[in-house]
Amino acid sequence: MTIRNITPNDLRKMGDQEALILQGCGGDLTEWVDGVNSLLTQEGILQNGFQFEEVYTFRNDNLTCLMFPLEAGNSIDIGKLAMWCLATHHNFAGTWLSDYVENRLGGFARDQPARQDTGKPDCPLIGQDGNIFNLMGIASRTLKEHGLSDQAQEMQSRITQCQSYDSALAIIGDYVNITAADGQDEDLDEGMVMR
Repeated sequence: MTIRNITPNDLRKMGDQEALILQGCGGDLTEWVDGVNSLLTQEGILQNGFQFEEVYTFRNDNLTCLMFPLEAGNSIDIGKLAMWCLATHHNFAGTWLSDYVENRLGGFARDQPARQDTGKPDCPLIGQDGNIFNLMGIASRTLKEHGLSDQAQEMQSRITQCQSYDSALAIIGDYVNITAADGQDEDLDEGMVMR
């Protein structure tokens, strides 16, 4: 069994896939995967000896999540899995990858309108007040100053739909190069912007 670490932003690049996501998986992730494989086998959802062997984990909204890929050719009864997901939602907060990305991360990256190939403008956010609305305003002004008003509006729309601070910061980084404010250490990384 392999459990691979990914980021929420990686999920936004998986628009051609579907998966089951379980949220709030604390403790030993191997035990979680073994338990889910066992439960789904007992329910007749995993068939013909199929087990999830490659699973992904990521953190979002201070929760550890597991993602179980639903690939074509796997012996999975999707109808039964959907019913199981609904029936056990209060225990596992199970959802589909497509729903999770749309509702928590602002949508898949490929779904975003194509942008002009003008490059991202530099935006001095490191060292600023870390309130996400303040940072969004600075980034928006920077985009507008560079003639990218449509991108500023798109960015704001995506940020107001996402569910976490880290996701919002990642969206800002999709539109501008996050740099240090004047007088700040240029070696600071993006993680130093706020908090």
